[in-house]
Amino acid sequence: MAESAAVEYRIDRRSGVATYLQIVQQTKQALRLGLLEPGDRLPTAREVVEATAINPNTVLKAYRELEREGLVEARRGLGTFVTRTLGGAAAADDAPLRAELADWTRRARAAGLEKDDVSALFTAVLDRTFEGDQAG
Repeated sequence: MAESAAVEYRIDRRSGVATYLQIVQQTKQALRLGLLEPGDRLPTAREVVEATAINPNTVLKAYRELEREGLVEARRGLGTFVTRTLGGAAAADDAPLRAELADWTRRARAAGLEKDDVSALFTAVLDRTFEGDQAG
């Protein structure tokens, strides 16, 4: 059976984003980064509840949404498994970009920016770069 340790959900109760959507977003991010691959098992609802102290129904709602999107499949008695990835070929080729972004992030932190500041700055630049590119 595939391991489920590839993703650990971190819930930010102050973010204003619904908890189940945080799980969906973090799962998709893990799929894009290649941390989760087809055949991998997601943590059980019980494992997520123990790690995050959220309601089991919230976890199940997130997993149902991922299943609706065709990313995972629930197998009775076995768990919820990844059925496809979001990474594509680019995920394997992103090492140089990741290194540049990590370096930039370290410089931003050294300049005194907090995590939320870096996130806001990155999001603003990202939005501006992809402005009008709303195909997906």
